[in-house]
Amino acid sequence: MKTLILDTQQIQQKINRLAYQVYEKNYTESTITIAGIAPNGYALAELIAEKLRSISPIQVELIKLTVNKENPLQSEIQSSAGSSAIFDKGIIILVDDVLNTGKTMMYGVKYFLEFPLKKLQTLVLVDRDHKLFPIKADFIGLSLSTNLQEHVNVQISENIMAVYLE
Repeated sequence: MKTLILDTQQIQQKINRLAYQVYEKNYTESTITIAGIAPNGYALAELIAEKLRSISPIQVELIKLTVNKENPLQSEIQSSAGSSAIFDKGIIILVDDVLNTGKTMMYGVKYFLEFPLKKLQTLVLVDRDHKLFPIKADFIGLSLSTNLQEHVNVQISENIMAVYLE
């Protein structure tokens, strides 16, 4: 059974609100790097970056992180960042679609611990609050109470955006 939680319009409203929250917390910064965890976290990061560019004078860099979500230690985290110099004393917003146990987000954070960052913040569209790792989202689109057997399915593409509970 599939239940629609958020439709395209509601997701767009969440993206707008999240972008404004990011701007409010970082309005004094000249540059922000938004790092999306592929695939859906990166698609969400693209939308957040686009909105942030339209509402603020902040220069927004966008990078894609590829994490093996099933076994993060099995392979190295891949980044689309050409140079690690963009991270030096910078602001990173780490983005994923769903925060469930915190495992994927934790390994995403681990990647950035090698750099002298000024600040690292986290953003998720849906927070399920089943944490097994000490990770919290700084910016949350929707907090959703679920049981462990349920699955949150996020679809983000050019044609459709939806969040389903299955």
